[in-house]
Amino acid sequence: MRVNGEEVCLEKPLTLAAYLAAKQFDCRMVAVERNGEIVPKADYEKVALQEEDILELVRFVGGG
Repeated sequence: MRVNGEEVCLEKPLTLAAYLAAKQFDCRMVAVERNGEIVPKADYEKVALQEEDILELVRFVGGG
C-alpha cells in the first residue's frame, strides 16, 4: 500500500478506521483520499484496506 507517497506494508487486514487509529490519527481531524476518491468519514469503519491501495491523508491543523 502507498500512503502519502511512501510504501507501507499491511501486516494484517485492517479497516481504514483501524489503520488511522493505529497511526494515532484523529478521524475527526483527517481527510482521506483512497485510489483517487475521497472517503466519507461515515465509511472509515467499512473500508477494508488492500495492498494495492493508494492513500493520501490530510490532517487539519488549527492555528491563528
